[in-house]
Amino acid sequence: MDFSNKNILVLGAGISGISVACILQNRGAKVILSDTKTRDKIHYDLTAIEKSGVTLSLGNQGESLLEHLDYLILSPGISINVPLVQKAKALDILVMSEIEVAYQLCHAPIVAITGTNGKTTTTTLVGEMLRTTGKEIVVGGNIGSALTKEVQHISSSGFVVAEISSFQLEAIIDFSPKIAAVLNLTPDHLDRHLTMELYKSTKELIFKNQKPEDYLVLNYDDPQVRDMSERTLAKVMFFSRQVELSEGIFIKDENFTLSWEGRTYEICPVQDLHIKGGHNVENTLAACGIAFLAGAEITELAKVIQRFEGVEHRIEFVAKIKDVEYYNDSKATNPESSVKALEAFPGHVLLIAGGRDKMTDLTEFVQLIREKVDHLILLGEAKDRFHEAARNAGITHIHIVKSVQDAVSLASRLAKPQQVVLLSPACSSYDMFANYEERGKTFKNLVRQLG
Repeated sequence: MDFSNKNILVLGAGISGISVACILQNRGAKVILSDTKTRDKIHYDLTAIEKSGVTLSLGNQGESLLEHLDYLILSPGISINVPLVQKAKALDILVMSEIEVAYQLCHAPIVAITGTNGKTTTTTLVGEMLRTTGKEIVVGGNIGSALTKEVQHISSSGFVVAEISSFQLEAIIDFSPKIAAVLNLTPDHLDRHLTMELYKSTKELIFKNQKPEDYLVLNYDDPQVRDMSERTLAKVMFFSRQVELSEGIFIKDENFTLSWEGRTYEICPVQDLHIKGGHNVENTLAACGIAFLAGAEITELAKVIQRFEGVEHRIEFVAKIKDVEYYNDSKATNPESSVKALEAFPGHVLLIAGGRDKMTDLTEFVQLIREKVDHLILLGEAKDRFHEAARNAGITHIHIVKSVQDAVSLASRLAKPQQVVLLSPACSSYDMFANYEERGKTFKNLVRQLG
C-alpha cells in the first residue's frame, strides 16, 4: 500500500495517532491529525509533530475533514462506529487501524497476541524468549510504543512481537501475522462492542487473513477460544493448563511440556515460574508455544521462565511495610482480570477497586471478594455499582473514598500484619488518570511514602 502523496486523516492524538501521523507525513503523505479534545486537554506535546508538517485539527470534528481524503486512520481509542467514520465509509474512503499501517510498512514477520487478559505478560515473555535466537526483535502494539514506530527499521530476518487489542483489530484490511494467539475470552469492552458475539468476532479478526503456512495458538481450556480452530486456515497449536494434550503445550508431571510433530519436549518445572497465579501458568504455556513455533530453543525457553519477574502493573510487588505487603495490579481493567489477581492470594486482602465502569458482570468478582477480602475500598465512577453489588452479596466491610491517595491512606490504617493491600481496580483508569500506567505509578509512589 502506497502512502506517499495521499491525503490522510488520523483520528486520535494519543501515542498511536501521533506516531502514525508523523511517520506517514515523513513518507510523503499529507496528514491531518484530529482529536475532539482541545490542545490543552491532550496529554502529549504536539510541537514536534507540527514541525514535521502535520496539520492539527483539534476540538470540533466536522465532515469537512473528509473532503479530498484518500485514507482515514483510527487510533485504538476511536471506534469504527463514530459518525465521522461511518460517513467516511459511506463516501468509500478507505478506513484502517494504526496496526494495519504498521503491517503495510513492516518487512519482518509478525507475532500477534490478543485475548481479554494476559496479553502484556505473554507478549513480554515471547519477546524475551525470541531474543535468545539472536534475531532482531521489537515489541510493541498495545504495549509500550506504537507499532508503526517499532516496525520502521526492522529487517525481514527479525521478528515483531505485538500485543493487539480488540480496538486495534476493528479496522484491519490485510493485517496477517505469521503467528497469532488468542489467550482467553471473557466479557470486556462491552461499552464499545455491545455484545459478547461482536467482541468475539472482533477478536477473531486477528487470524482472518492467515494462510495454511501460518500458525494460530489457542487456549484449549476456554471453549469460546477452542472453537476458533474451526474458522481458521492456519495450523493450530493448543495450550492447556487442565488437559494433557496429544499435541500442543500443557502440564505433565508438574512440568511445562510441549508435544509437536511427533516429538515431546520437557521444558522446566512449573515451580520455576516466579510470577503469581494460575493465569500466569497459562500465559507461560502460550508464550512457550509461540516462541517455539518462531524458532526458539527449548533450553532457552526454560532459562527465560526461570529469570522472568513479571511486568509492571500486573500483580507487581511494591513494598512490605509493617509486615503488610502492597501489590500494584493497575493493569486489571476488568473484573475477570481482578479475579485472577485475587486467586493468586490465599486471603486476607484489602482490595482497592473502581474506576471507569465497563458495565461488565460482577457476580464472580464479588463472590471472590466475599471469600478473600477483609476490607473493600472503592473509588471512581464505578464505586456506586460496585458497592451495591458487594452489599447484595453480603459483603459488609466496604469503604468509599475519593482518590487513590485516600485509598492508600485508609488501607495503611486498616491493614494488620500478614494482610495484603492490593490495587486491582477491575475498571479502566480514564475517569481519574490518563491510563493504567499513570494510576499504577501513583499508587506505588504513595505506598513508598508510607515507608
